Amino acid sequence: MAFDAGIYEILKEDLSGRSDLVEKKMFGGIAFMLNGNMLCGVHKNGAMYRVGKDNEAQALDLPGARRMDFTGRPMGGFIDAGDEALEDDATRAELLRLAIDYVGALPAK
Repeated sequence: MAFDAGIYEILKEDLSGRSDLVEKKMFGGIAFMLNGNMLCGVHKNGAMYRVGKDNEAQALDLPGARRMDFTGRPMGGFIDAGDEALEDDATRAELLRLAIDYVGALPAK
């Protein structure tokens, strides 16, 4: 599986206080699911957060955050967090907060 084990450990630590998450192998990485909906995950070159389209502009204002683009087309509402974002605890916490706000309001699958 092609994902960064160090980033995986960072995300697991950021999520350690939550008992309502499930890990799932997806897209060559690991996704963390909240009520059956993708919350965030780790891939080969970083991490992604599902913040929703309404939170996207706020997330993109954070250092090291950019639109998720796996296939050459931006994925609306998904943020790719590069090294600059992942190295900053406050940035990761804000991306996670935005993702939880969005995904937590979705109907459970």
